[in-house]
Amino acid sequence: MSAAPESDVAFAATAAAMGDPTRARILLSLMDGRARTGTELAALGDVGASTISAHLHRLEQARLIAVRRQGRYRYYSLGGGQVAAILERLSAFTHSSKPVTRNAPAHLRVARTCYDHIAGAVGVAVRERLVALGWLTVRVAAEGETYDISPSGTDALVDLGIDVEAARCQRRRFAFGCLDWTERRFHLGGALGAAVLALVLRKKWLVPQLDSRALRITGLGRHELAARLGISGL
Repeated sequence: MSAAPESDVAFAATAAAMGDPTRARILLSLMDGRARTGTELAALGDVGASTISAHLHRLEQARLIAVRRQGRYRYYSLGGGQVAAILERLSAFTHSSKPVTRNAPAHLRVARTCYDHIAGAVGVAVRERLVALGWLTVRVAAEGETYDISPSGTDALVDLGIDVEAARCQRRRFAFGCLDWTERRFHLGGALGAAVLALVLRKKWLVPQLDSRALRITGLGRHELAARLGISGL
């Protein structure tokens, strides 16, 4: 029997790294885009220091997480937006036969972070309105949706306070559809999605909930999303 191709071996190694409940919990806990220490992740995973070290090493080897040193501490974060998109799609797949409304907490269904962009009902509504307004153009391919900005969309997003050119210049995908596991529709991912999240946080339309991926819509946010994008009923 011939040896398996390197790509198959790498695929299997990545899948195996994710295929453990503790490591899955670690990855999902990093979906809010924050960096955490090994001690914090051990508490979240309910495991000891030596055990968490082995799990983190396995995830780092698979490039699912990144680590940086700062002083005496090592901080772990998700390996990037592509990893977040894979996790979000897996969440959608694993919940595909279950009623999402009963399995997902209400505060996560409304709005949450998916690494560095907005997920949940708010994230899906933003993406759909940007398309409906003609600000985003959609390209559908086998791997999913990708987006570009129309000339009118560029002007409108700049008026909102988004630096479109800075988002374009980043060394990452500009804008793509990330399948939302609670809504089963796409929300906006990529550099543009990150810029939108940064905007709404800066303007306090959405505010993070402590130690959670959940985002809370403020009164100001409800008003501005309705006035500027026509999003209501959230």
